[in-house]
This record gives sequence, structure tokens and C-alpha cells, in this order.
Amino acid sequence: MAVKLRLKRMGKKKQPTYRLVVADSRSPRDGRFIEEIGVYAPRGRSKEDPARFVRVDRERAVNWLSKGAQPTERVERLLRDEGTWDTFMETKGAAK
Repeated sequence: MAVKLRLKRMGKKKQPTYRLVVADSRSPRDGRFIEEIGVYAPRGRSKEDPARFVRVDRERAVNWLSKGAQPTERVERLLRDEGTWDTFMETKGAAK
């Protein structure tokens, strides 16, 4: 089973929010998922950065990445911006 880290669309029309989920690659975008590991609000939900808001459970994301889960392009970019990708690369390098 191929596992992916991807976004699940939520929210009202023209006011999207997304959940960062771990899902089987064959399931539909808003369908079944294994685990929810974060939230992404591109329209902003934070005073620090009103343009967008990202919250990721870093420990769970690194765990799934180390097990071989593949992030989509957008999710990988969010993980890089949030700093989780660097944590994963450090643990990946330490494991070798």
C-alpha cells in the first residue's frame, strides 16, 4: 500500500481550509484517511502571519516520512517552510 501525505479540503465555498492527512494513495482527495497530522489555512488564521496558518504535528509527520510516506509537492513545501522537513532530514542522516 502506497501512503501519501496530502491535503484534504475543508471549509466553505471560496474559504478553504485544509487538513494535512496520511492516506492511501488510491483513496479520493476528501475520502478515507489513516491519520490527521496538521492543519493549513491559506487565508490566514494567525496574528503572527495573517497571510496563512500552518500547524503540523512534527513528531507524527517525521514518523510517517521515515516509514516511507511520500508527500505531495504542496505538502513538502509546507513542511519545508514550517521546519519539519529539516527535522526529517536530520533524523534520516543520523539513521545511516
